[in-house]
Amino acid sequence: MNYTKTIFLKSVAELDTLPQALGIEVAFAGRSNAGKSSALNTITGIRSLAKTSKTPGRTQLINLFTLGEPEDNNFLVDLPGYGYAKVSAAIKKRWEELLNKYIATRQHLKGIMLIIDIRHPLMPNDLQMINWCTYHKHNIHILLTKADKLTKNHANKAFFNTESNLAKHGDLISIQKFSAVTKEGLEEAHKKLDEWFGINLDD
Repeated sequence: MNYTKTIFLKSVAELDTLPQALGIEVAFAGRSNAGKSSALNTITGIRSLAKTSKTPGRTQLINLFTLGEPEDNNFLVDLPGYGYAKVSAAIKKRWEELLNKYIATRQHLKGIMLIIDIRHPLMPNDLQMINWCTYHKHNIHILLTKADKLTKNHANKAFFNTESNLAKHGDLISIQKFSAVTKEGLEEAHKKLDEWFGINLDD
């Protein structure tokens, strides 16, 4: 799959305004400061596809991107970042309800790319997201982002600790290290997306 052909389609505030998914849908989720936008931009190779900011919590809508031609109905979905402390309780509740409903009801959702800062793995909000996804039997691929911020030994330790803590979920969860700066893990992330979108990896 040529992810550089990804195109922004629309932003929505409510699920009922999302287009009907007829193909395959993969969502990107994560804490608001975990590097979700940077990961999405790196994976697609389009620097300004998802807007990045030094201020967490800027993604407050569901952003929908098409892969290739819009009529193919294959989507990447950028979900609102969760866990940002400096928003009202009402907004937090709305985000939580939106994410939970999306995970529970999107019939063509193939998997979730869960973005987690390798320096702060498995925060309570991350575990809540994992529990929602696994309850609905959705596949999760965790990108432990900002791997360049740690030494190799510390990054490996964080990876193995995270893997061990989530082993109970079995094949529903896969994990890798990732860096938007050094491009570490980019090929592995592409392979997971290819798998979910049904691309023949032997071609």
